[in-house]
Amino acid sequence: MSSGTLHILGLGPGDPELVTLKAARILGAAPVFAFFAKRGRPGHARGIATPHLNPAAEELRFDYPFTTDLPVEDPRYLIEMAGFYDRCAEALSARLAAGQDVALLCEGDPFLYGSAMYPFDRLRHRHPVQVVPGITAMSGCWSLAQAPMVHGDDTLMVLPATLDSETLAARLRQAEAAVVMKLGRHLPRLRGILEELGLTGRALYVERGTMEGGQVIPLAQRDDSPAPYFSLLLIPGRQGAR
Repeated sequence: MSSGTLHILGLGPGDPELVTLKAARILGAAPVFAFFAKRGRPGHARGIATPHLNPAAEELRFDYPFTTDLPVEDPRYLIEMAGFYDRCAEALSARLAAGQDVALLCEGDPFLYGSAMYPFDRLRHRHPVQVVPGITAMSGCWSLAQAPMVHGDDTLMVLPATLDSETLAARLRQAEAAVVMKLGRHLPRLRGILEELGLTGRALYVERGTMEGGQVIPLAQRDDSPAPYFSLLLIPGRQGAR
């Protein structure tokens, strides 16, 4: 029996109308779909995909063993997450080996901080894989903010706020435009770095971009409480600041 195909689908930043035609077509036909979710939550990618799903499809839900409750620097984090992704890959492989196509759902674009990269790494040499790109969270956010990011020869840097302060500061000094993701509890520390670099006035805080209740405010107007998962910071390029 020939293997089924693993379709890794980027579903965009949140608005179901920003799902590509290709991803919607595959979702409507796939006999199995799979997604990642925080335990006890419905799953954001699952919610985006709902209008496009094959109603007869088998549903595979992969609950993360933890999200923010175990810090990345804890030695257990990488070990336990690797085991989790091993189990996810084997569950997907069982369906693929039986000849079934599987749609693996991913928020934003699969290859930009996407969990789907880890099953991809484990399965790409064992089964046929097709990756469908999605609109990224950052492009959804800068469109909502109406903030042109790069002009002419400007360059764009994408940074996780989880980097240490010295590294963040060094890279932001080099950036003409930047997107900072994974804000969470790091927002106050990031604010201090931006103030030292004179970038606070250009920084825009975006929460739930393209989703219901999305908001854009200058960083200077945001308090220091932890930022939710669906948030990021935009620093438009220097030409855009003129």
